[in-house]
Amino acid sequence: MNVSSLNSTSPGSRSFAVAVYKNVIVTVLCIAINYINGTLIHTFRKHQIFYSNPRYILFIHLVMNDMLQLTLSTLLHIISYTLNTFSVSSCLLLLILAVMATFNTPLNLAGMAVECYVAICLPLHHCRICTVRNTFILMSLIWFVSSLSIMPDFFLLLATEPLSFFTSKVLCARDFVFRSSYSLKKRDASHIVCLVLVWLTLLYTYFRILFAAKGAKGDSKKARNTILLHGFQLLLCMLTYVRPMFEQALLFLLPRRHADIRFASYVFVQIIPRFVSPIVYGLRDQNFRKYMRRYLLCRVIMRKNHLENNTVSDMKPAVS
Repeated sequence: MNVSSLNSTSPGSRSFAVAVYKNVIVTVLCIAINYINGTLIHTFRKHQIFYSNPRYILFIHLVMNDMLQLTLSTLLHIISYTLNTFSVSSCLLLLILAVMATFNTPLNLAGMAVECYVAICLPLHHCRICTVRNTFILMSLIWFVSSLSIMPDFFLLLATEPLSFFTSKVLCARDFVFRSSYSLKKRDASHIVCLVLVWLTLLYTYFRILFAAKGAKGDSKKARNTILLHGFQLLLCMLTYVRPMFEQALLFLLPRRHADIRFASYVFVQIIPRFVSPIVYGLRDQNFRKYMRRYLLCRVIMRKNHLENNTVSDMKPAVS
């Protein structure tokens, strides 16, 4: 390859190739994480021990919520690279679902911490409080509360924006669609209130379990570790709320790397936390590991037997 051929590569073609690479990386990560989550959901559906236990129901709700959030954020990321602008009406639907799914995660973590607290500190009341019916009521309440973080902005948008705005095209991001100062202030306030309440819940349940009766020493230690993992994932969730400030600080230091900073912050804020959830909670749980291993081994044995049967049938002489 000569120098003239190297110089013939235009900046436009290089930027297009970089955009393709970034979207391929994001798509592959999304598919890989959703495959792991899908395996957890399949394992959950196959065994009654899981869908009759409130703890596992809350966990699988977290997994399904992560799948929804990751799929929507990946779709919005690809749209921002390929289409740049997008129809407001279609963008609204994607944004509302994405915001609600993002808001669901800390609330779901708080619910899982409370379930651990009841199991350790109130064991005699656990069967009465943590029922399957109450778990589904809690999940419905989580979705209702998360809708309060975005639906007032939607109704305000309907009341203040002209009809032509909903048929126009914009960059599909929350700040470009819900652009009133009220929406921005309410977003920050709702994030602060939600995180403060969830952190107080985690701290209260952790210290109550920490000082639980010595008779449940082994179980309480496991529950404390679980709540610490909830706190770790909540820290990862908080990256979503500090992402704008983080990007602004990096842009101040590296003003010419806007696209790279945006891509890196997206991977660390939107994808990495979704990867932690199935690894930390799913594969860490003994029951999930046991049934997933059994399921995978059965698939391997069935495939091996199928190949052996085909080999034997091919070796048999044909019957005249």
